Amino acid sequence: MVSLVVMAAGLGSRFGGAKQLAAVGADGEAFIDFAIRDAVEAGVGRVVLIVRSDIEDDVRRHIGDRHGELEISYVRQDEHGPQRAKPWGTAHAVLAAATELSGTFVVCNADDYYGRSTYESVVAESSGLEAGEALLGGFRLERTLPEIGEVSRGICTVEADELVSLVETHGIGRRRDGSITATDPPGLLAPDAVVSMNFWAFGEQIFDHLETEFEKFMREHGNDEKAEFLLPSLIDELMSSADLKVKVIPTDEAWVGVTNPADLEIARRRISELRASR
Repeated sequence: MVSLVVMAAGLGSRFGGAKQLAAVGADGEAFIDFAIRDAVEAGVGRVVLIVRSDIEDDVRRHIGDRHGELEISYVRQDEHGPQRAKPWGTAHAVLAAATELSGTFVVCNADDYYGRSTYESVVAESSGLEAGEALLGGFRLERTLPEIGEVSRGICTVEADELVSLVETHGIGRRRDGSITATDPPGLLAPDAVVSMNFWAFGEQIFDHLETEFEKFMREHGNDEKAEFLLPSLIDELMSSADLKVKVIPTDEAWVGVTNPADLEIARRRISELRASR
């Protein structure tokens, strides 16, 4: 059985609240509702939600009202590892869910819209994962840009269907002449560049690596209040050491997300358009 792991412990500091539960659908659905619905329709049999203690009750009420028939487990990320205000990062979030998982699982963010076919293709491929293998849902850069503002994206180098490198790139935006550029590292980016939106599939063997690397991370960065143990960095290290091979599953879906409250109306319009097109 394939499980879905939804990372819903983010602070949403720029948004000003729990954007995981912000209504973006025509019937009041939040991003997390579309993630659960699309994953279950794709064949996922179990859902694990990674939350913070201070929002758990709100998330439970919301999920209970809309998905009461599903088997859903809750993991409080802030109860795993040393305490601090800022969560320890996405790789730590997955590690916190180790006791709730066995077999293959898909990981996604709670505040991103990935599209139905992304779940379908990645879940279908994940049933054949072997030890030392993982999957990444690969998006076209031009399909992940907001209508206004700039974003950060993991720019991927892919050979055949294998992920070779992933470079976190900042200040990406579409300019007046239609080009797409970034500020860090600076440069012109191709519209069809493959990007990671943190949509992964792993086997349970990944937890051995997560535990070892988190111990190393804590020795080196445990006193840094801003340091984060992140999935892209972990994956890059495991690929470099030949401990993990990542197959990229391409998707033509359009990403939708919000950073600031002003983004909500745009997100609602875009999701309405995308859902209606299926």
